[in-house]
Amino acid sequence: MRSDFDHQLNRLKQEMLAMGMHCEKAISQAAQALLDGNASLSEALPQLQENIKHREREIESSCLQLLLRQQPVARDLRMVSAALKMVTDLERIGDQAGDIAEIVKMGNIRGNYTQLPLQQMVEATIKMVNDAIDAFSNQDEAKATAVIAYDDVVDSCFDEVKRKLVEILKEKEVLAEEIIDLLMIAKYLERIGDHAVNVAGWVLFSITGQIDANIT
Repeated sequence: MRSDFDHQLNRLKQEMLAMGMHCEKAISQAAQALLDGNASLSEALPQLQENIKHREREIESSCLQLLLRQQPVARDLRMVSAALKMVTDLERIGDQAGDIAEIVKMGNIRGNYTQLPLQQMVEATIKMVNDAIDAFSNQDEAKATAVIAYDDVVDSCFDEVKRKLVEILKEKEVLAEEIIDLLMIAKYLERIGDHAVNVAGWVLFSITGQIDANIT
């Protein structure tokens, strides 16, 4: 019986890894469309979002089967319960990557804004999502804790984006819609970082049994 449970638990971890990879790809493709100024690059996002939602439903089903059929012990129960919470944040990450793509498609962003640390925000959020899922798979408390701390990098970049957008408004004429869209994109990336923090917080719960104060 235990070997069957372990097999299903390992399958759950693989499903979580696959969902995380889809989220990372969604962020990357939305960011590429923005940074390359090519809205057509975001056309694959709807299918990626659907894949993420499909993974969410599969993982929820796997978790419920584990809970109903296997009667897991305390730590296993925490892991399954954490996975149920984590998939909600991962699905929202996919949605927010899609929101970024939709803004790019509107075509308001025409200028070159390489002075904004958007690329750094993208790289940081992808790292956070990847590390949080890896921490869950390996039950790595130190890595999950590091993900939560790394959110300071994303928050710092968001503050810099806001500051530099104010400077741009003062220095030259730009469309208000363009500035608003850039700020919204930065905010979506900041929220993706927050969701990665939530995922890492649930990983810590699965290991320690304690609800992390950073979970929102």
